Amino acid sequence: MKVLFAGPSLSGQDYDRSGIEVRPPARKGDLYRAVCDGADAIGLVDGVFGFVASVWHKEILFALKQGIPVLGAASIGALRAAECAAYGMVPVGPIAESYATGARGEDADVCLAHAPAELDFMPLSEPLVDAEATIAVMDLTPAEAIALRLAANALYFADRTVDAMVAAAGLDPTFADRYRMARVRAKTADALLLVERLRSLPPGRDPIPEWAFVESEPWRLYLGELHQAAGRAETAA
Repeated sequence: MKVLFAGPSLSGQDYDRSGIEVRPPARKGDLYRAVCDGADAIGLVDGVFGFVASVWHKEILFALKQGIPVLGAASIGALRAAECAAYGMVPVGPIAESYATGARGEDADVCLAHAPAELDFMPLSEPLVDAEATIAVMDLTPAEAIALRLAANALYFADRTVDAMVAAAGLDPTFADRYRMARVRAKTADALLLVERLRSLPPGRDPIPEWAFVESEPWRLYLGELHQAAGRAETAA
């Protein structure tokens, strides 16, 4: 079973999901549960943060130690892939590679606000990586391009809409339409690339890596909490 955690990066995209179980953006514990469910490959694209605990590096290492390929791209997947590449997690696409090489370092560059699952996680703001890619292909004067880049960087990720960027740059409102016509969805492109890489993986798990997985005290406490929660659920049922 191949498991893909995705949300806003693939919102509205018609892509081949054959052989892949698509799950919502990951939070702490979701990758561990995917391993327990029998996953033999995992693709991490989107994840939640802030209001709940994010995907834990330890659970990624746990999956890798089971010989399960874990690929990351586009969003929190790109961040975790760069952070866990030394242990075998695979960065997919230019965004993940930029974090892996150190060319990019800010987590907020891939953040955005989005709608709930009922609305297919529709993006409600512009991630900085998409804004930068779009500005790079627009027909702008150097002054206009600099103004838009500075505005995009200055805005809080949840407030970074197209109209807000244009207004903060001091440009005519018609630039918003020009931006939308030229829009480059860099995160979506990388997410689709990960889907293809995930689908192309052969069935079965990889050889067990040689590095040691250390069952730290936080990890043991976490597993204990999961087992207690499972016991409560069984009792309630």
